[in-house]
Amino acid sequence: MKILTLIRHAKSSWKDPTLPDWDRPLNKRGKRDAPMMGGRLAGREAHADLLITSPAVRAVATTEAIAAAIEYPADEILVDERLYGADEFEILEVIQGLDDAWERVMVVGHNPGMTDLVNALSPTRIDNLPTCGIIELTYDTESWALIGRIDPLAVDFDYPKKEPR
Repeated sequence: MKILTLIRHAKSSWKDPTLPDWDRPLNKRGKRDAPMMGGRLAGREAHADLLITSPAVRAVATTEAIAAAIEYPADEILVDERLYGADEFEILEVIQGLDDAWERVMVVGHNPGMTDLVNALSPTRIDNLPTCGIIELTYDTESWALIGRIDPLAVDFDYPKKEPR
């Protein structure tokens, strides 16, 4: 089994229009939502063998908040520059290249690539993966290389404005 959790970074700040996109931090809502969604993952006893993120400030901050909530060591977060501004095919390439020893992987990235990837992998289409939205896909496979070629057994979708279970 492989469990792939796709996470869009939490809401970012546009307060400083001179700041490069890469450097935009989380805004107030993002700072609230990231730990909250991490708490929801922890409440479902979700964990990760690997937590991988885009290097953008807002993505790293989201990843660190989620890592803290699920008790994933912050110094083991993998920052992958390929995820910044990646389209669905580039994100999928990162996933398909993962070491098969990892069973549960969480990937934190950006739209529109994350929404497009969710729609490519899931039988349920979404219009938009909201900020700090989480899609968990469960696959009956031993190989990450098959992700995108086989259908998931289960799909779970959670986001900050959704009523908690």
